[in-house]
Amino acid sequence: QVELVESGGGSVQSGGSLRLSCAASGATFSNACVGWFRQGPGQERERVASIDTRLGSTYYADSVAGRFIISQDNAKNRMYLQMTNLKPEDTAMFYCAAELVPIGRPVGCYARRARGDYNYWGQGIQVTVSS
Repeated sequence: QVELVESGGGSVQSGGSLRLSCAASGATFSNACVGWFRQGPGQERERVASIDTRLGSTYYADSVAGRFIISQDNAKNRMYLQMTNLKPEDTAMFYCAAELVPIGRPVGCYARRARGDYNYWGQGIQVTVSS
């Protein structure tokens, strides 16, 4: 059973930093797309960053490019989202999501931007940025 568990959320002031962690278990994530999504109050869930775990390629939403960095630790089966220069508009519930792809097939992470492109989800963790 695939499980994703987020940690590292919390409350910070504008300009501060947080690092979110996603612990993955129950499957091999060597050929997968892992994404971080967020959903603010009354807003749609949007992808903020994703990583191709085989190639290491990363993708970012324009709103976070240059401020957020997604990374992976394959040995620990963990993915991270380092967030810097946080702004009040970053306040949201953040979710880790993963789509496992059979070995030998392209992960297609660049195109996986929608909620429906990922089969596995964490429970979410709150990030609050105050001005």
